[in-house]
Amino acid sequence: MEKTEAINVLGERSLLLPGWIRAALAANDRLKLYLSVLQAASAHADDANTDALDLSAELAAAHVDVPWLRDMPGGSSLVNDELLVPDLRRLMQRLGEDLATMAKPLRGSDYDVPALRDRIQRWQAELESLGGERISRAQLQALTRGRNGAGADGFHWLVMDLHRALNKLAGSLSSEEVDGAHVWQLQPADRRFIIAFMRGLNRTARLKFDHPGLETAATRDGDRVLLQNDIGTNDAHVLVIQIEGQTVTLSYTDLHRQRFEFLQTLLAPLGAHWTGVQSKVEASLNEGAAYTFGTARFDCVDEPALDATLESIGSRIVFLIDWNRARKRLLPFVDKDTAVAVLIESAQSEAGHIGWLKAGGEALIYAAMQDVGQGVFRIGDRLDAILGAADAKAFLVDVLQTASRVLLGGHPVALVADETRLLLARRVRQRSSEFELLEEHAAYCNALAQTVSDGLMHDVAAGADADAVRALASRAKVWERQADHLVMRAREQAHRQPRWQPFAHLLELSDDVADALEEAAFLMSLIAEGHQRDWDDDVRSALSRLAQTVLLATQEHVKALSIARCLGDSSDTLDTDSFLAALWNVLRSERQCDELLRAARRAILAVVLDAPTLMLANDLATTLETASDRLLVAGYALRDVAFGKAGASA
Repeated sequence: MEKTEAINVLGERSLLLPGWIRAALAANDRLKLYLSVLQAASAHADDANTDALDLSAELAAAHVDVPWLRDMPGGSSLVNDELLVPDLRRLMQRLGEDLATMAKPLRGSDYDVPALRDRIQRWQAELESLGGERISRAQLQALTRGRNGAGADGFHWLVMDLHRALNKLAGSLSSEEVDGAHVWQLQPADRRFIIAFMRGLNRTARLKFDHPGLETAATRDGDRVLLQNDIGTNDAHVLVIQIEGQTVTLSYTDLHRQRFEFLQTLLAPLGAHWTGVQSKVEASLNEGAAYTFGTARFDCVDEPALDATLESIGSRIVFLIDWNRARKRLLPFVDKDTAVAVLIESAQSEAGHIGWLKAGGEALIYAAMQDVGQGVFRIGDRLDAILGAADAKAFLVDVLQTASRVLLGGHPVALVADETRLLLARRVRQRSSEFELLEEHAAYCNALAQTVSDGLMHDVAAGADADAVRALASRAKVWERQADHLVMRAREQAHRQPRWQPFAHLLELSDDVADALEEAAFLMSLIAEGHQRDWDDDVRSALSRLAQTVLLATQEHVKALSIARCLGDSSDTLDTDSFLAALWNVLRSERQCDELLRAARRAILAVVLDAPTLMLANDLATTLETASDRLLVAGYALRDVAFGKAGASA
């Protein structure tokens, strides 16, 4: 008589339960694998041109070595809208056997409720009826889906309910606790694995505050130590760790693909090697309620590395709780990628997001935006539209970290709100997005002026590469269009926020400079194509001096802008003097350009007799002088903006 049978005869059921639960948990892993094989078979049947998915890693992780199961997806096809699956009867038999294995530990326990027994019996009968090698789409969906809108029960949903009941049963019968983990039938050497994992888990567990979750169970199964964490309250959110030798294998299921990828990011520094992730996502087969499943393998070089890996994994689990809720509550302020980046950075700093949710979540941000000052935010504004993407992300990370720090310190929620307002006010004061647009536009003007000056200095009319000059003119056109986009952005901001109006006006004036310089670059391309005669060194030199003076004026304009953005109540006399000096240099350049235009015309008329050449040379000189005129007009407008910012009369 087997020892387990003897124990059963004696009525000591509790001695059998750990073994039954271990078998049930292993059956759960196999059932998930079998359903994944069915989904892979369906996907291959829908598109036979795609390669059948390689499930060898998943088969190995579930300790299933069955060639026919490995070959099943590649041998499947569609016949009259039914899925033709080789060895389907054998697969259904295995589903029924493992369903019974999962149900066995629950019989006679507190979780052996009539409703659950009825569901098990109904599905056992249903699996027995699925004979042959064909299965309809409706039958496949019934196997793989959760409950649908009409409340119909799915096989996958039943498996998740059984898994949850098993976790509760395992927690109730554990023989002891190790640092908070329910454990049974461990060997003495296994305890260090549990201690390492729980050291990481307990270090960050306080960041869940009063949220349920993080219950851990552990046992030994043959050569493996198994660790299971329930994470939160979601039935399909499960994490299982296997430790065998110096290898850690982590199996993870999640209803939210983005949260799955979030965990992958957190575990990447540990050297996680993931397999089978893509093959588990088949939303079309599960009425939109598909889950993502994947297995990560960590190969550790020695025992200290193994302990460190387990500790790090344990420390990351708390950040999965309520993750999707936090992500959604960040979306009114930043885009999707930035919201995820905020949660990643907050988790990596071991601050998390639950403290922020507990303190009010998005309401904290809205209140701070309302209080930060008139004219900064309007209803419907996003943070990244006003602060810029980088500053908005940094601010939100600061808020999440602040919320955790304040609440963990035992301080009231009101302090989180106050600190959030101060953080936002500081960001707004530091942020000068208006001047960033002005400086970016001025940089385009400077690049255009440099292009024209370089072309004339290298004598565009005497043997210059026409193709190269045409390319230069095309590049200048791109820069001019990019400068136009900045003007349009400023106009949009001015429409939304009155404080932007003088900056939008300044950009509109500055855009005339970009237009004139782009026109000069185009005229140079015509000259390089040979549309000139009688061009001599005096003409080239006169036009080159004119272009160099315009270039110097654009550089002084850039300098004036960089000083103007820093002017304010705390500015000293030196700042103001430097700003005015730069503006006067722009004025001086404009006056020099007036004289240089006349000198250029004298040089042109002295030698140029060909009418097209005369027109081109004169147009180029006039366009350059126009650019200097527009720079002067923009300089006066900049003076008004800067003095207004500093609180002085213009």
